[in-house]
Amino acid sequence: MSDDGARALTYGITGIVMVIVLAFRWRRMKRSTPLKLERLWIIPVLYSAFAATVFWLLPPHGWQWAWAAGALILGGGVGWLRGKAMRIEIDPVTHDLNQRQSPAALLIIVGLVVVRILTRSAFGMDVDPAHVSHGLIGAFIAFAVGLLSLQRLEMYLRARRLLVAARASRLAAAE
Repeated sequence: MSDDGARALTYGITGIVMVIVLAFRWRRMKRSTPLKLERLWIIPVLYSAFAATVFWLLPPHGWQWAWAAGALILGGGVGWLRGKAMRIEIDPVTHDLNQRQSPAALLIIVGLVVVRILTRSAFGMDVDPAHVSHGLIGAFIAFAVGLLSLQRLEMYLRARRLLVAARASRLAAAE
């Protein structure tokens, strides 16, 4: 099989797997899951510790720091948008918070996967991951830290506002 045929087969299999995963995620979108404000910090802290370790072991040099900073800012912007796209609901009686993924939040992830595939193809990373620059790895990791951190920050701030409003309306109704 030629390189172009192998690449097409790889993209075809990847596309099929993505469609299957998206179908399951789309079905699950209808269900709410509990949102625990006190746990939103865990994933960003764990991934930030991972990122710090990677940056310590493979430090960027020169302009690679600027690329990593730009990726962090871009990831933060995408994360903020994804956080805003998540549906947060509050039970008016118990004040329990629930979250549901919206179609927009799912489309943001699909877009990121497509960008990743195109980037890998453009940089020739399909052949040998050992030849990927440390700066590019750092940029991808910084992007993920920004995305995960600001998505959860936006969700936390919005959920806190919902809780404060629900408690205030309950107090006003009791008076």
